Amino acid sequence: MPTGLFEPFPLGDLTLANRMVMAPLTRNRADHDGVITPMMVTHYRQRATAGLIIGESTPVSAEGVGYPNTPGIHTEAQAAGWLRLTDAVHAESGRIFAQLQHCGRISHPSLLPDGGTPVAPSALRPSGQTFTPSGLQGFVTPRELEAHEVPEIVAQFEHAAKRALDAGFDGIEVHAGNGYLVDQFLRDASNIRTDPYGGNPRNRMRLLNEILDTVCAVWPAHRVGVRLTPENSFNSMADSDPQAHFRYFLEQLRTRGLAYVHMLEGDMTTKTSVLDYRVLRAAFTGTYIANNGYDLGRAQTAIQNGAADLIGFGVPFLANPDLVRRYRDGLALNAADPSTFYTGGPLGYIDYPTYEA
Repeated sequence: MPTGLFEPFPLGDLTLANRMVMAPLTRNRADHDGVITPMMVTHYRQRATAGLIIGESTPVSAEGVGYPNTPGIHTEAQAAGWLRLTDAVHAESGRIFAQLQHCGRISHPSLLPDGGTPVAPSALRPSGQTFTPSGLQGFVTPRELEAHEVPEIVAQFEHAAKRALDAGFDGIEVHAGNGYLVDQFLRDASNIRTDPYGGNPRNRMRLLNEILDTVCAVWPAHRVGVRLTPENSFNSMADSDPQAHFRYFLEQLRTRGLAYVHMLEGDMTTKTSVLDYRVLRAAFTGTYIANNGYDLGRAQTAIQNGAADLIGFGVPFLANPDLVRRYRDGLALNAADPSTFYTGGPLGYIDYPTYEA
């Protein structure tokens, strides 16, 4: 049996134990102040055999929150909570990056300070509903960010990057996908601005570039990754030419010496794809993490043929704390229970058994 997936991998100046990445998985288990809870420490420690854990989506500010009970990293208490968690992962010889994000229009006034209006590149209301402390509610029309406000967003990412250093992370990932704020700027269906932050791909990438300039002054570039989701329709997202636009974005990113690009290949809901990810992968010459519906066989094939360097697994890690061993030894997997994904509490979170149990 090929062993490429289970071999060590050099990621910048880090050595990962294997090429399996635990993808970021929002589970709504933080407390009401966005502070890590003890069961979150247990959850991550249980899965520390992954070559790399990318922590769940973490708002960079109170204004960037989009869901209840998500862990932040903009206060001292939040950073201290994450430090307890990263210490637990490191005690098991694991590696963990923080995923920094701002939800932008994918929020609700009930989640924001003083009932504020969510912000976005353009005042375009996403379709559908979002989770709030009072249950599902419809999205509201966001407020278009003024150009002079954009530096404050960049500063929030800088502050969060510094908190991530204090919290003991091994690196950070800038979340530029899944329909959240940076992705809203990148894609032309959500960004119809006519100023220097809208229009052509260069302008639409300006916010991401400014964030990367700032966080790479806090962390060395080889400890900074970027998450992209070119054809994900989640959160009312679309783009007129994702193949060409994201090829351009990747060509720009490859000059930065980043730790990696983390690519959601296809749509996360339908698991379908029409893009040529071989072309996109070739546009970025650094480490490439492929994600979206990979199983063991598909992951091994991608590693062997050079389509990816690392493979991100979401639901399989959610349900199998010992996924690395199960895949390596050909053991049966636990089935995930979607009804417990976002319910809070330990059920469906820290009670999935290892194979021996």
